[in-house]
Amino acid sequence: MARYTGSSCRVCRREAVKLFLKGQRCYTEKCGFDKRSYAPGQHGKGRRIKLSNYGLQLREKQKVKKVYGILERQFRKYFQTASRSKGITGSKLLELLERRLDNVIFRACFASSRPAARQMVMHGHVLVNNRKVDIPSFSVKTGDNVVIKPKEKTVKIVKESADKLKDRGYPGWIDVDKEGLKVKIARLPERSDIAADIKEQLIIELYSK
Repeated sequence: MARYTGSSCRVCRREAVKLFLKGQRCYTEKCGFDKRSYAPGQHGKGRRIKLSNYGLQLREKQKVKKVYGILERQFRKYFQTASRSKGITGSKLLELLERRLDNVIFRACFASSRPAARQMVMHGHVLVNNRKVDIPSFSVKTGDNVVIKPKEKTVKIVKESADKLKDRGYPGWIDVDKEGLKVKIARLPERSDIAADIKEQLIIELYSK
C-alpha cells in the first residue's frame, strides 16, 4: 500500500477530528476542517452513520496511524512489540510511537507538523548523539541528545518554527534548548504526557480479535 499523498484536510474530515497535519495552517482561519467539519465526499454532509463496535475500533486505529504518519505493516509491528513488553499494552504502544525521531522533532516545536519533521530527518538534518540519523522511525532512548545540524538555511527555518509554536509547550519527557536547537531525552514518555484524544483500548480490542 502506497503512502497517502492527497489532501490532509480530507483525512481530518474523515476521522471527524483535527489532526494538525498541516502545521501552522491548522491554527488559522484557513484550516479546511474548520470550514467543513463533515465527512468528505458528495454525500458527506448529509450522512449520519452509527458505527458498530468494529467500526469504532477501526476508525480509532486509522486515526492514530494518520496522526503519526505510518502504514499498516509498521503499525502492526509496533503493536506486536508493545504486546510482548511488560506493562499495559496500550500505553506501551503509544510510548513506542512517541519515541520516533520525527515525533521528537515535532514535539520540540522544531517542525510545524510531523510530515515536516519526517522530511527534515530524511534529508539528513538531524544528529542523534553526534551521528546523522535519516530514519524517521528511529527510536530514541533515555539520555539521547538530538541536535539540528548547524546549516544556515535549516537553522533559520527551525528557529522560525520554534518561535511560532513556542506557546504550544513541550512534553515533560524531553528537555528542549531552543537557542541551541537541541533536545535531550530526559525519560521515556508516559501515557499522561500524550494529550491527544486517543482511545488506545479500542485498538487493543481490534487486534485482539
